[in-house]
Amino acid sequence: MPEVAAAHAEVREVLGVPADRAVFEPLTHHPRNGVTAGVWRVTGGERSAVLKVLTRTRETDVAWSASNDPRHRDFWRREDWLHRSGFGRLWQPHGIRAPRLLEWVERPDGDVALWLEDVRGEPATAWSPAGHADHAHRLGAAQGAVGAGPDAPWLSQGFLRDHTADRTAEQALLDDESWRRPRVREHVPPGLREDMVRLHHDRAWFLTVMESLPRAFSHLDHRPANLVRDGAGASVLLDWAYAGDGALGEDLGAYLPECVLGLCLPAAELPGLAKTAYDAYLHGLRASGWRGDEHLVRLGVCASAVRYGGLAAALTMRADAAPVRHGGADAVAAGLRPRELGLVLAYVAEQAAEARILAPQLGFPQAPTGR
Repeated sequence: MPEVAAAHAEVREVLGVPADRAVFEPLTHHPRNGVTAGVWRVTGGERSAVLKVLTRTRETDVAWSASNDPRHRDFWRREDWLHRSGFGRLWQPHGIRAPRLLEWVERPDGDVALWLEDVRGEPATAWSPAGHADHAHRLGAAQGAVGAGPDAPWLSQGFLRDHTADRTAEQALLDDESWRRPRVREHVPPGLREDMVRLHHDRAWFLTVMESLPRAFSHLDHRPANLVRDGAGASVLLDWAYAGDGALGEDLGAYLPECVLGLCLPAAELPGLAKTAYDAYLHGLRASGWRGDEHLVRLGVCASAVRYGGLAAALTMRADAAPVRHGGADAVAAGLRPRELGLVLAYVAEQAAEARILAPQLGFPQAPTGR
């Protein structure tokens, strides 16, 4: 494995053993992300660490290519600078932290190797709804106390606009034939196609609303797959590659659908979790001393629905694909993913509808009329 040779001196420095005595276990990461060359759990003797290699040279889809623009969603070196700057500890007083940076190495080929703490606690993918609500409270307290936080020239700006910009796949929303497929029709609630087409058309309006809301230092890839509860009870948040400027409520608005998309919780539990977690988030905000208008927070959570406009294309284009868990880890019962995805899309449509009602009440322009 080429990584063993490149990491020879690094393994000895971090784990205290020769590289030929270390075991490299590949870990799941976004396969199209051009910023990440690979992620491994490296074990040597009784010690272990996570090695993440950042690169700007990996060939991938244009939409996911590494960027040299420090403010872009896919700036290739953001995670390196975040760990070394201490930004990953901004939320630590409120029970959320990044894994500890053990070592970093700028390699001769220009790649950057991050050696991170291997957190072996309970993954959020196994948490109960109460565990997710507890994390939402911590997130509210952290974002309420830190607010927009200190700025740095490498933190992302305009993440949501970048993230939703490449939506050519959403043209499938306009294709009648794709919605007639048997497995799609079986799991699509009445009116859902029209709702998702409207969300597709209203993207610019939603982005304008989100960019006008109160700001918060945000993780922007907040999902159970990136969370572990450590032995001290803290939420350890992984993968800070997108971190930067977001709307208050945006991280929570993204987190809730991900609880179902990762098949951590049944979709039937999403409405109850959404209410409990939102209340917990708001309570955390208030407990931190935040005194803003809670309706703006609610709008941030609901308008985050724009992030999931592309999910409808996933339902129509991949409904008959082999059923696997989020990330392709293992198989699930046939029909489970399209059924759960259909229910998540119904939830997203409801959030979008609430945002369209709430925004004008708060002084925002009316949403475009339905099409």
